[in-house]
Parts: sequence; structure tokens; C-alpha cells
Amino acid sequence: MVLTDSLSDAAMHEAVPAIAACGVSPIVRIPDNQGFMVKRALDSGAHGILVPLLYTVNDAEKLVKSAKFPPVGQRGFGSPFPHERFSPFLGSTDYLQQANDAILVMVQIETKEALENVDAIAAVPGIDVLFVGPFDLGNNIGHPIIEGKIHEDLHAAIKKVFEAARKAGKKAGIFCTSGEQSKGYVDMGFDMISCATDVMILQASVMGAVFTAKGLSDAPKLTGPYGK
Repeated sequence: MVLTDSLSDAAMHEAVPAIAACGVSPIVRIPDNQGFMVKRALDSGAHGILVPLLYTVNDAEKLVKSAKFPPVGQRGFGSPFPHERFSPFLGSTDYLQQANDAILVMVQIETKEALENVDAIAAVPGIDVLFVGPFDLGNNIGHPIIEGKIHEDLHAAIKKVFEAARKAGKKAGIFCTSGEQSKGYVDMGFDMISCATDVMILQASVMGAVFTAKGLSDAPKLTGPYGK
């Protein structure tokens, strides 16, 4: 899957079908836990949504209601795009019947309150993935990532989120900034890992090509601002 930030409706409606056309699931991270934002992302054809900065169980329940069709939730039906993003052979009626099970609902655990409530949030029916946002989580528990170093309390917080997901039978995800760092979380058992951003990949690719063209060794590796 490919995760895209919802910067604007126009960009979202371009990115989602382009990703889906490659046979990859487009996931949209919306700016806030607002019903109209959830609807716009899913109506564009996103296969799932990621919502940042949750705080409480009520936040998680509100999200599920926005993302699911009745009787589970309150999502309205009418966009001509979603079923085509899953399959050109899927009709709108089929999409309506299958979407509640097929749509991925992901929440970012990155606030102190969400960490304290993580077991209850994980237990909310309809929440599929707990996704760690390590930068905001570190800031919000008083242990920001400085010079790439993760405080032991932040390590413990990440482990707590992982264990809450496992206990509830949900998936666990995390944002990483390098392949080496990602491997560590793969070994830990995380199911979903954002291993690089488009900007990082582009930068590393261009710098690698320049180093090769100049006959230089030790081209810079894809890395990021945390991981130690």
C-alpha cells in the first residue's frame, strides 16, 4: 500500500486513482478526525484512512461511525468513484455491501492520552490498525527524539502500543525513516511499516546517481532523523 497525505481534494483525487491503477492500495491520511474529511477520502476511492492525533475511545468510536455504512456507522453513499478504485468489475451495489469489511481504518497513537487509553482504543470494533507516530508521541510524553536518539521511555511506549494491538487482535504499524530501522520493527513483529517518504527516496536516488557519476564511493544511504 501507499500512504498519501490529504493536502487538497484535487491532489487526493489524482493520487488515489493513480495508486490504485498500479494494483496497490491507496491509504489517505486525513488532517483531522472530522466526518466530512473521512467521507471525502473514502469517496475518492481510498482503500483506507489514517487519522492522526487521537485522544480517547470516543474519538475512535466517532471515526468508525464516519467510516462505516449503516447499520455499523453513518457514512452516506453516492460517490461514483470508490468501487472503481477497488476493481473496474465491481459495481456500486457490491461496493456498498463489502466496504464495511474491506475499508481499512487506522489510527495514529501519538498523544499521551491515546497512549494511556491504548488498550481501550484497540478494543473498539472497526479499528483495524494502531499506527505509532514516534515524533509526536515522543514530544507528547516528554521525551522528544533528539539527534536521532529514542529515549527508553519512548521505546517502552512503542512496545505498549504494539502489545495493545496484539492483545486486541489488531495490526500494529509505525513510521520509520530507513530500511535498517524498519528491519528492527519487522523483527519486533510490526505488521505495517512506513519505511521511507517520497522526498527521502528522491533525495537518496539523486545523490546516489551523482556520486556514481563522479566515481565517488560511499554514496549516501536512505536515512532519516531518528532510529538509534
